[in-house]
Amino acid sequence: QVQLVESGGGLVQPGNSLRLSCIVSEGIFNLYAMAWYRQRPGNQRELVAHINYGIRTTYRHSVKGRFSISRDNANNTIYLQMNSVKPEDTAVYYCNAEDPWKTQDWGRGTQVTVSS
Repeated sequence: QVQLVESGGGLVQPGNSLRLSCIVSEGIFNLYAMAWYRQRPGNQRELVAHINYGIRTTYRHSVKGRFSISRDNANNTIYLQMNSVKPEDTAVYYCNAEDPWKTQDWGRGTQVTVSS
């Protein structure tokens, strides 16, 4: 079973930056489509950013121009660079992997809190 481990969360002030990482164990990483989801307090989990097995990316409208997803296939890792963060970005952020057969795996999440 593929394991995903997120890191990089924490407390950050509005307007500052944070970078999340997710390392994937096992599997053929470069065939996975990867994504970051988040679950804000009182809300359902929502897609934040997605990157396919190439370099095509898509973003939630509210984070476009502020967040950037990238992948390092040599190190089985994806990143979420979060710039100009806002209090409404406060959430638990989850890493998601989908293989070519549409099987999905999830990490346990990392808390991001944006507050002054």
